[in-house]
Amino acid sequence: MGFFDYSWSIRDRIAADFKTTLYMLVVSAIFAGIFGLILGVIMVVTDRGRILENKVVYSILDKLTNIFRSIPFIILLALVAPITKQIVNTRIGPTAAIVPLVFSCVPFFARQVEQALASVEPGKIEAAEAMGKSPFEIITSVYLREGLPSLIRASSITLISLLSLTAMAGIVGGGGIGDLAIAVGYQRYKDDVVIVSVVLILIVVFIIQGIANFLIRKTSH
Repeated sequence: MGFFDYSWSIRDRIAADFKTTLYMLVVSAIFAGIFGLILGVIMVVTDRGRILENKVVYSILDKLTNIFRSIPFIILLALVAPITKQIVNTRIGPTAAIVPLVFSCVPFFARQVEQALASVEPGKIEAAEAMGKSPFEIITSVYLREGLPSLIRASSITLISLLSLTAMAGIVGGGGIGDLAIAVGYQRYKDDVVIVSVVLILIVVFIIQGIANFLIRKTSH
C-alpha cells in the first residue's frame, strides 16, 4: 500500500475540511479587516501630536488592544462563548468559530495598522493640513494612500496568523484542515493526513504572501 493511500481514501473529507478552513479564514478576515482598520486609524489620529489628538480615547483603545492581544486564543474561545451564542445562535461549528477568530484578530490587526500608518512622513501630513484638508481627507488621501504598502504587508501577516488560529477551531466543533490533522492524522496515527494538511496550509500561506508581495510592488512609490 502507498503511504498516501489513506489520505486518498478520505479525499472528499479533506476537500470539505479545506473549504471549511477557507470559509473561516475569508469571513473572519473580512470582519477583522474592517474593524481592525477602523480601530487602527482611530488610534493613529488620536495619538499624541496627531491630527485628532485625544489622550482619553487613545489610552482606552490602547489598553483594550493590549488586553485582548494578551489573551491566549484557547481562553478567548471560552470567554466570548456567550457573545458567540447571541450573535450566531450557537457555540458550535465553523460559523461559531468565526466570532472568537474576529475578537482575536481585530486587536492584532489594529496594532499592525497603527504601526503602518504611524510611519507616514509627518511632513506630508503637515502639508495636507496647510492646504486646508479636513481630518477625513487627510486620513484617506495621506495616511491610507501613503501607508498602503505597509498596510498590505500588515494584512498578509494578519492573514497568516489568522490561518494558524483556524487550526484551533476544532475545539468548538469548527472543523477545518487543522482539526483534521489532529483528530485523524495525529490521534489515529495517520501521518500521511498530517503531511497533506500541512501542504494545503502551506499552499494557502504561499498564495497569501505571493499576492501581498505583488501588491506591495505595485503600490510602492
